[in-house]
This record gives sequence, structure tokens and C-alpha cells, in this order.
Amino acid sequence: MYPLYKEENDFEIYRRKSIHIGPHLHKVLELVYVLEGSLELGIGNELFHMEKGELGLVFPDLIHHYQAFGSGQGRSLYLLAAPALAGAYQKTILSKCPKEPVIPAEKVHEDVLYAFKTLTGRRKKQSEDDVIRSAYIMIILGRTLPHMTLEDRDASGNDDLVCRTVSYISAHYMEDDLSLTKMARDLYVSPFTLSRVFSSTFHMNFNRYVNEVRIDYAKHLLAFTDQSVTEILENAGFGSQRTFNRAFREALHMTPMEFREANMVPSP
Repeated sequence: MYPLYKEENDFEIYRRKSIHIGPHLHKVLELVYVLEGSLELGIGNELFHMEKGELGLVFPDLIHHYQAFGSGQGRSLYLLAAPALAGAYQKTILSKCPKEPVIPAEKVHEDVLYAFKTLTGRRKKQSEDDVIRSAYIMIILGRTLPHMTLEDRDASGNDDLVCRTVSYISAHYMEDDLSLTKMARDLYVSPFTLSRVFSSTFHMNFNRYVNEVRIDYAKHLLAFTDQSVTEILENAGFGSQRTFNRAFREALHMTPMEFREANMVPSP
């Protein structure tokens, strides 16, 4: 699952196996380029098929998810960038959304591929890289947005219960008193109705979904901050060290400290 951070890293780029990722949202621009196999990109209530060489764009604060089928050999390149790095395109990606978010392989300009290759080599967080990263991201957007039909956010139709559910958890997952009953009350639906959303759409129960979101945020804090484990578990919404450690081990098969040692990004 992708993180639903309130505090986002400005820039991330990585390759990974194409897998199912449940509905989520975040405040960054997300680009996904299919390296091998195929991938299904869902935005709101629409599902878009992607093949090798195709590029998908997800603008900030849009509910989206991924589905992967077939042999399981698919791999994709993911780039996440703060809207500020979009430069002249920032207003566009914050106020609009693509009607068709996938660029066919034959329309992916060679400048886009060069930008991905260059940015992949600049993964470490360095303040002096921000201008360079911004320049490459603007090149990518400059070569892709002309191939898209953009519409106003209000026209994208993202106000169903699934979207409200994801948005609610994004805003409240750090609260240790978050519960299915409280969430159902705040969304003016029955707990039974809400439980069915989790089982039918997310294919997991409420507690597991919230734990995964919290673990993703904790991973971010472990890798990119010097907060203590106690501070991190509290900031991520876990009620106790024992609960946090158990959930972390179940998800990653390692302790929080082992994860930090393997993934800590040095300060610039």
C-alpha cells in the first residue's frame, strides 16, 4: 500500500514489482511507467489498462489504486513529487485531472525516458537537487500533458462512499481512538455498510487497513526522520509499543529498528 502521509517526502522514485495496491490518496504527483508486463490503474470509479512502455499520471489528492494480474512478472517505475516541483504546471495538477490518465507507449517522448533515467540516479535527498528535479519533472509534464484531455476536479465524480472512506482515514489515521463505529457515525452510514466497503473493495477488514496505513507512515518516519520509535508509534496512531511491534513484524517480517538500519536516508 502507498502511504497516506500528512508529511510527504518531496521526491521519491523507485522500481518495484507490480502488485495490488488498495484505494488511497496523497498530496503528491504520482507517475507510473510500466517496465514489464501490465498493470491496471484505477482512478475514482474508472479502471485504465496499462501495458509495457505506457505512462500513467495521477494528480495530487485523487483516489487511486492498482491491480496486477497475469504471471506476476510485471514491474513498474514509480515517481512521486511534491506539487511545488511541477513549477509552472503546479496550478494545473492541483485544479485539474486527466480524463484519460494513461499515455500510450508510442506517445511517450524520449525526453520523458531520459528524465526518468536521470532522476533514478539522483535518489538521495539533497536540497541542491530540487531545481534539477523540478526541471526534469516539468519536462515530463510538458511532453505528456498535451496528449491529455484535462477536466476540472469538480467534474471528476469522486464523491462515493469508497472515496469518502479513503479521505476520512487519510485525515484521521493518526488518532488512536479511530474505530469503525466512530468512522461510520461521522460518515452517516451504518457500521455494517462501512464494513462491506472494506471487505468488498479493499479485501481486508477495517483494522488491517488502518494498520497498513499507519505502518506505511511509520516506515516514512523511520527512514526520513530521527524520531525515536516511541515518538513514531505515537505519531502513527498506535496505542502501545507491543501493538506497533506486532503489526510491524506481521507486515514486514522485521523490527522497526531493523527497518531503520536498512532504509535510513542520511540528512544532507
